[in-house]
Amino acid sequence: MGKNRFYVVWSGRKPGIYSSWEACRAMVEGFEGARYMGFETRAKAEEAYAGHFSDYYRKGVGSQKAKLLGSNSRIGVPLPGSLTVDAACSGNPGVMEYRGVWLDDGSELFRMGPYPEGTVNIGEFLAIVHGLALLQQQGSDVAVYTDSMTAMKWVRDCRANTKLQENDLNKKLFEYIRRAESWLKKNRYPNPVLKWNTKHWGEIPADYGRK
Repeated sequence: MGKNRFYVVWSGRKPGIYSSWEACRAMVEGFEGARYMGFETRAKAEEAYAGHFSDYYRKGVGSQKAKLLGSNSRIGVPLPGSLTVDAACSGNPGVMEYRGVWLDDGSELFRMGPYPEGTVNIGEFLAIVHGLALLQQQGSDVAVYTDSMTAMKWVRDCRANTKLQENDLNKKLFEYIRRAESWLKKNRYPNPVLKWNTKHWGEIPADYGRK
């Protein structure tokens, strides 16, 4: 995936072209009906800004998904090119697995597990960190979407605040947790970790579909 360096805001507090995600986010975060997208070069951004959001969004994710995600004009849409992550667990605790899926085409970037004696929250946390680490290796600053507020807090705190006790069955899983916590403390990343709006966008693309 390419690294976005310029962001076009078609609909936001102040439409225009911005040279950082932080500046773009200030214009669109919390703004109903925000329309924005990242581009690798200023030339591409300028061309897009002179056009219409729907044209570029449909090119990015396909007309069927664009129609689904953009069906409510008062609700913003996910950033095209983003990575979505999710976890599944049979029981609590139980057999857990997690994965990362590209928003644009639904292809998997990674799939991990199954691991015995895990929880969904642990899986959601590991999925975010796994995604951030891989994106760092790729030099990509695309957003990471999760539907877990708990996992987002754990990532911000650099600590998986789980009540699950370590035992012989999940020893390897706890090694991964400690490794993820260490990575968060030692690394800075440009990727925004954002909440997936399930109510308006449907299930996150990385969902396992086992509900």
